[in-house]
Amino acid sequence: MIVHICGAGEWAEAKRAGAVRAASLEEVGFTHCSDPGTVHLPANLLYRGRTDLVLLEIDPAALGAPVRWEPADPPIPGGPWFPHVYGPIEAAAVVAVHEFPPGSDGEFSPPPTLARR
Repeated sequence: MIVHICGAGEWAEAKRAGAVRAASLEEVGFTHCSDPGTVHLPANLLYRGRTDLVLLEIDPAALGAPVRWEPADPPIPGGPWFPHVYGPIEAAAVVAVHEFPPGSDGEFSPPPTLARR
């Protein structure tokens, strides 16, 4: 499984539209994703303190777009590689949605083991 971070409102809109079409798809050609063990890295870089985030747990085999594991964009020297989805994330490929609150200091931690619902 891979995960995508978005606001709860963005997910609600994506469900209505049938797919997540992140701004990065237009900007860099792919949708940023993570694995559960590294999702806190981009969360802390981009979303520190936000309290409306959810993690979309995605089955990559159910996507209609290719997934490529590549270095972070923007780069994290010596950092892990991340899954990039080269297309929209169809709502049908989302197997679970998890709340993703920050800690009291505004920082995100790796989430507990994600389990299918």
